[in-house]
Amino acid sequence: MATFFGEVLSVYSRAVEEDEYDDMTKENEEDEEIRRQIEEKRSVHVQWMNSQSHSESLQCSDLIISVGPNASGFISAYVLSSGGWSAVGWVSLWNERSHGSSRPHTAPAPGEPACVLYQQKQNPSVVICQCTCYVAEDQLFQWAEKVLGCVQKRDLHVSVLSDCAVTEYKTSDYLSGSSTPFLCALKTSTHTGRVACPLLEQPNIITGLPAAVLSHCQVHRIPAVLYQCYSDVTHPDSVTMETYKPALACLSAAVKCDECPSAEILQKFTRVSEVQSNLYT
Repeated sequence: MATFFGEVLSVYSRAVEEDEYDDMTKENEEDEEIRRQIEEKRSVHVQWMNSQSHSESLQCSDLIISVGPNASGFISAYVLSSGGWSAVGWVSLWNERSHGSSRPHTAPAPGEPACVLYQQKQNPSVVICQCTCYVAEDQLFQWAEKVLGCVQKRDLHVSVLSDCAVTEYKTSDYLSGSSTPFLCALKTSTHTGRVACPLLEQPNIITGLPAAVLSHCQVHRIPAVLYQCYSDVTHPDSVTMETYKPALACLSAAVKCDECPSAEILQKFTRVSEVQSNLYT
């Protein structure tokens, strides 16, 4: 190339460019492999306890999902403690706050990582999914997709029982201690049934797993309702558990509720938190 005297020309080495390109390609491949391994490790799986195929869907008309210690404690004490319920499957997942893969057990205690599917052999029209394990933000959509994908969608109705701290509730009125715990409901546009409590008012919002489930139901036009209990306790409490009783009466006629479980059963699901909250033990 012709040039004038004193001009400085930039000189590039093709070998250097090729080396840099190879390094970048190798780094991209390594990043993609690390990302793939992380996604695989954090994936959500629904597993069955019998010979049911993963391609088959559970035939049911009602899916009840409990999220949080009090909601799950209520389901355990008032529903699963009687009626011949048995575990039919579980949801396995891993994240930074989990203590290992979720495994089914006949009597789940609040605080133990668990996400178990229950069904009655004599009346399989209702499936209960009891979730007491932490589901990370990047797993919420996948959890809702996998769990709701394992049940038939035709004529399906979804109900969610959830815990929430009363400090998250926004209102212009003063809330006294006697006002808590209390229930609020939020439903999808296709839900036409009655609700057992006032609807959640703006600017209140729901987050986490309940929000992911309702969003999935809204998109797929599945009738769904959320009953969120606002409480000032962070551990399983018998008074808070009783707050869900009116909601259960509206969920399904097929679900039999033990109106007054024994003190022994209630203590079974509150004892763990009481011991952990003692400053001197």
